[in-house]
Amino acid sequence: MLQQEIAKRELPPLLTMKDGRPCTADLWRERRAELLDILQKYIYGYTPKPPEKVTGEVVEESPPNAFAGKVFQQRIKIRFDTPNGEISFPLHLFLPKSTPRAPLFLHIAFRPDIPDIYCPVEEITDNGFGLALFCYKDVVNDNLHGDFSDGLAKLFFSSRQRDPEEWGKIGMWAYAASRVLDYLLTRDEIEHGHIAVVGHSRLGKTALWTAAQDERFFMGISNNSGIGGAAISKHSTGERISDFLKAGSWDWYCERFKEYDGYEDINMPYDQHFLLAAIAPRCICVGSAEQDEGADPKSEFLSCVSASKVYELLGYNGLITPDEYPTAGTSLHGGRIGYHMRPGCHYFSRADWNQYMKFMNTKISDHLY
Repeated sequence: MLQQEIAKRELPPLLTMKDGRPCTADLWRERRAELLDILQKYIYGYTPKPPEKVTGEVVEESPPNAFAGKVFQQRIKIRFDTPNGEISFPLHLFLPKSTPRAPLFLHIAFRPDIPDIYCPVEEITDNGFGLALFCYKDVVNDNLHGDFSDGLAKLFFSSRQRDPEEWGKIGMWAYAASRVLDYLLTRDEIEHGHIAVVGHSRLGKTALWTAAQDERFFMGISNNSGIGGAAISKHSTGERISDFLKAGSWDWYCERFKEYDGYEDINMPYDQHFLLAAIAPRCICVGSAEQDEGADPKSEFLSCVSASKVYELLGYNGLITPDEYPTAGTSLHGGRIGYHMRPGCHYFSRADWNQYMKFMNTKISDHLY
């Protein structure tokens, strides 16, 4: 049934090389580069080269009784150069004292609040995970309608107009996440091989784009990310490009993204199964909410099923699922693509975090990487 549903979506082929050859396991690296180029050209924009150096300065340490004395907490200033000057932004780091080298979640967060309603710090660290958190607005604003007046946008664009394929704000937030990873990999208290990047909604889109580009991440985690994130666009019942244009959130993407308004059900050169596939063979975990119509849970799920073809090509299990759509309460953690659907609406809940921690522990126990 699921493969029939995917066929109805008429998606651009995932495993056909640009020159028409069928993709083999030996050709996967080349095909992945093609997918990343397509995603940059038509949706996220091209990402600049990383800076030569990233530094982190500890500017504040927590008192010994932080989180009942169980957690080592720091506020760190991340700094790096751009072609037009230095940028810095704060990073919050939480390391459980009970775990000498902790696997870690890098959370791209909506707010700088500690703790935050979307991020239960104590529960995460009680489960033996480290947590690094930065607020996306400290990198570039989210004022919509093409406001590139601060942060990375100001440093890269100044007052000029973007070229059609230059990066949007999702690309900038993802770039910052990779710069945070540059720093985290200098910290011996962290298990470098088991760092996941996680985000919700537009920041779930960002987390997937981060993991797709940066192979140092063990896992990309998308919570309710929808269109532009995990969800297939073609024949979707969720958000459309027109919705981004009306809301002003088109500036999350490159300018060329606008050109496909109204083409979602006709002929687009990309779809979001390309994004998930670009993470292969590393791990992915996608979370949906039953009543989240804008994110279209069915399309998020079908994207996971479709991307699994790459994992199978490479000799791994992607999403292991019965041949049916999931219902609320479903948790699928057997393969390298994890998926769950919970009751309720668009929100980053503790139930979601518990699923991601469970999946992360399962994959670490499988001795991946």
